Amino acid sequence: MSLGILFIIAVGLSMDAFSLSLIYGTLNIKNKFQYMMTIFVGIFHFFMPLLGYFIGKIIFSIVPINPEIVAGIIFIVLAIEMLISLKKEEQLTIFESIPSVLLFAFTVSIDSFSIGIGLGNLTNNIYMASFIFSITSAFFTYCGLKLGNLLVNKFGSIATMIGSIILLILGIHYIF
Repeated sequence: MSLGILFIIAVGLSMDAFSLSLIYGTLNIKNKFQYMMTIFVGIFHFFMPLLGYFIGKIIFSIVPINPEIVAGIIFIVLAIEMLISLKKEEQLTIFESIPSVLLFAFTVSIDSFSIGIGLGNLTNNIYMASFIFSITSAFFTYCGLKLGNLLVNKFGSIATMIGSIILLILGIHYIF
């Protein structure tokens, strides 16, 4: 698999981190916590696909399943997960503690675990893929937080509404 395709997958995996970061950026989170969120999202997006890969490898060695079918199902489940996460995002909290930052990073990285299950069928270099996922998701998280902060400073509470609309559009995009 080419690096370009891995990067496209990484961008897809990073969209939920970006959209949630955009919304949370409108809450004027302190810079310290923005940096922590960025770093932890990157770390989680590195290790979750690896964990998924190794667990998937065990499952595929025990149960003979066609990996292409599993990969297709995983992509469909990820699309539905985005729609479900829209409903949960109505209860926004301000990230001013390490446990809440870790929870955010874990939540936006669950889809990386799912991708990791089928990752061995897509590339031979899972560590490079995880690295690309990590850097891309950290970048998108940082950009989302900063853009959200910029929007709220310019447009006030309307920025939060725009972030919610972006979440809705991304959810519909992933389903279709």
